[in-house]
Amino acid sequence: QQSGRRYNLFLKQRLRIDKRHQSKDSIFFRDGVRRIDFVLSYVDDLNKEWEKKLERRKEFERNLKKAGLELETEDKKESEDGKIYFVKIHAPWEVLITYAEVLNIKVPIKENDIPSMVENPLDCMLAPLRLPEKVMHPEPDYFTAPFSKDKQELYLINDESTFFSPSMRNRIVNYILTRCPYGTEEGKKKFGIKRLLNNGTYSAAYPLHDCQYWKKANDPNCDNERYTLYMEWARFLRFYKEQPLDLIRKYYGEKIGIYFAWLGFYTEMLFLAAVVGLICFFYGLFTMDENMSSKEICDPAIGGEIIMCPLCDRECDYWRLNTTCESSEYSHLFDNVATLFFAIFMGIWVTLFLEFWKRRQARLKYEWDLVDFEEEQQQLQLRPEYEAKCTQKKKNPVTQEMEPYLPITSQAMRFCISGTTVLFWVSLIIASMIAVIVYRLAVYAAFASLMENTQSLEPISGLLTPQLATSVTASCLNFVIIMILNFLYERIAIWITDMEIPRTHMEYENRLTMKMFLFQFVNYYSSCFYVAFFKGKFVGYPGAYTYMFNRWRNEECDPAGCLIELTTQLTIVMAGKQIWGNIQEAIVPWICNWWGRRKARNNPENLYSRWEQDHDLQTFGALGLFYEYLEMVIQFGFITLFVASFPLAPLLALMNNILEIRVDSWKLTTQYRRPVAAKAHSIGVWQEILNGMAILSVVTNAFIVAFTSDMIPRLVYYYAYSENEDSPMSGYINNSLSVFQISDFPDRNKPKMNPGNFVICRYRDYRYPPDHERKYLHTMQFWHILAAKLAFIIIMEHVVFIVKFFVAWMIPDVPADVKAKIKREKYLTQKILHEYELEKLKEKLCQGDKLASEKEFIATEGRMELSRAM
Repeated sequence: QQSGRRYNLFLKQRLRIDKRHQSKDSIFFRDGVRRIDFVLSYVDDLNKEWEKKLERRKEFERNLKKAGLELETEDKKESEDGKIYFVKIHAPWEVLITYAEVLNIKVPIKENDIPSMVENPLDCMLAPLRLPEKVMHPEPDYFTAPFSKDKQELYLINDESTFFSPSMRNRIVNYILTRCPYGTEEGKKKFGIKRLLNNGTYSAAYPLHDCQYWKKANDPNCDNERYTLYMEWARFLRFYKEQPLDLIRKYYGEKIGIYFAWLGFYTEMLFLAAVVGLICFFYGLFTMDENMSSKEICDPAIGGEIIMCPLCDRECDYWRLNTTCESSEYSHLFDNVATLFFAIFMGIWVTLFLEFWKRRQARLKYEWDLVDFEEEQQQLQLRPEYEAKCTQKKKNPVTQEMEPYLPITSQAMRFCISGTTVLFWVSLIIASMIAVIVYRLAVYAAFASLMENTQSLEPISGLLTPQLATSVTASCLNFVIIMILNFLYERIAIWITDMEIPRTHMEYENRLTMKMFLFQFVNYYSSCFYVAFFKGKFVGYPGAYTYMFNRWRNEECDPAGCLIELTTQLTIVMAGKQIWGNIQEAIVPWICNWWGRRKARNNPENLYSRWEQDHDLQTFGALGLFYEYLEMVIQFGFITLFVASFPLAPLLALMNNILEIRVDSWKLTTQYRRPVAAKAHSIGVWQEILNGMAILSVVTNAFIVAFTSDMIPRLVYYYAYSENEDSPMSGYINNSLSVFQISDFPDRNKPKMNPGNFVICRYRDYRYPPDHERKYLHTMQFWHILAAKLAFIIIMEHVVFIVKFFVAWMIPDVPADVKAKIKREKYLTQKILHEYELEKLKEKLCQGDKLASEKEFIATEGRMELSRAM
């Protein structure tokens, strides 16, 4: 019986192979001529809504045919699993030219005759980084003009089947699908493929990849652009090669092309920052032995004789300063003169990056025909969700048509709920950070006691101090909490934005961007802000410590400063986020696809059709690029806001981004369905966010150098308080530690034991000794240092801001050669169009209606003269 089933299955497979061999290995209809521009899929499940879904599909497909689209359905018996129907859609020439005019698509009218840029003398050196010309520039450069059905003979139409690229075709079909009605329900007109996907009428809607990524298609009519992108772009072994941006734009559309152009440019600029950061790090490494502070801390005669006050109440003992020898030496790696230089350099680097990106973006806008592009019509039109939820209507003053609108009272109520929810979640993030701070305060005593009484930790006790152990474990805990909250508030942000009912697609994306960025900003950076600006700043002094919630004593900084802890925090959160992000982006989609296609891989290739292969891939989604931008902008914050504490941050970001480009390209080319092509002339609202972070970074780095770093106290000591001319920094450690008389400890603070019978202990502050008339009050040196810190912040901010604004003023947003090319192209395009109109008018003159045509001819000639003058 089992062998009989196998034989029947074999016969069925043979019949399927013989019946439709071509259609299974092709991106064309069964006739092998009409290209498949889009695919809809559905499962005909016999549940209670089966009839309603069937009616919707019939009506929707009937209206698609009325709109001029051609459909071909693959029965479920033909699918690999025997369950899924596939509706293949083809847009004929008449439909394409109609909607090309509606969408204002620019098409070639004449080959570009503007000479290319002057050859770069470094081209021969950069040859190993170059890709072949046919990959970099898959199409000739043309002068273009918006398509018009009435002027078809004006355009360079050699072949109607290839005149519109596949990405243009799928964009046009998607435009029709999003507006096609499928019936009336509850007295409302229903339309759009998005709603049909949401209610389960269709299971998927997607354009097809043109071939398999690992080999070329058998069909000679296939462009095999996916294969080319995989071989030349999406493999990690090509990490040193330039990106084929024109081919990316041609295959995926301008929106995805702009993202990869920005990511590539950002990575190139990071190379400079990484080199300078590495030089600053090596400076700290090579000058470690010359650091007088760590020498004094490590000296048994100085640091070994200084008894420090306990770092926690009751449980902690007195300790000798030289126990922090190793950590003070490592602190010098990041807390040195180069820190100041690097902070100033990064303030200028950010400006250079943003200004040069504007120039690069302007060049791309010209090359990709986006100069006159404002915002895609689709982005500015009403969202279907807005039309569905807004029952009231009013007249649009521009179109004079009745449109749905949301009353002011409803908008105000929704914004109040939205604002309250955002504040609640931000408060939750801050509460989680406070919980981590409480953890730091609570476990410090435990670590101190454990390390003091455990002999097995002696070999590493010099490096792994209680402070460092607490900092590392708290940073790891904080990272775990960040990831958990990240998972939750991604959904919360989408829910809040949906609840607000934004009017247009662009408004929806901008609102979601701001909410997600706010959540991410607080989530990722709050712990770094705490270590940088609050830890060790409000601790009080022995006998009068400051307590959180009147229970936990506030943390003190290491005697060598808090900068090393900020570095630890930054490294763990930044590196952890990058590693986790790459796992999520690459490994998770690969596992999902492998699991979904494990059976299909064993079938003959001609039984596993192109539309089935793409159906089994992951969906990129409308917010796919949103998450990519968000990830990179958060990374940008790490390397700008806190870079003064960690000069190696740009190097970490550079290594991650080299991998990120290839991971993003690999998953887009191999693991995801082909996204619908969309236009974009810039990175949008992210540009404003980057500008805001660039300004904030100057302030944060100035405060880090002034208050977190130990540089200003050292400089004040060097110039005002040093008593040794031969070695000005000797005695600094003793000068920076105040004296406390142990007998003044209240019972709450006093350690349980004092085996050394110490009389005094030292603590990090500038206060008068116990025998002074102003006992334990701040000394004048404290106020001198505070004044120096504030003066430094003001001077550094003003210097960097002046340089930033001067650099921004000096660098024009649009290169001069691009401006000239834009003007030249506009002039020539207008000339071609006007000459075409004159020819048409001459024909009219010959045919009749002489008076009207003569006037039109004179007016057209006059317009040409004005155009030349302009």
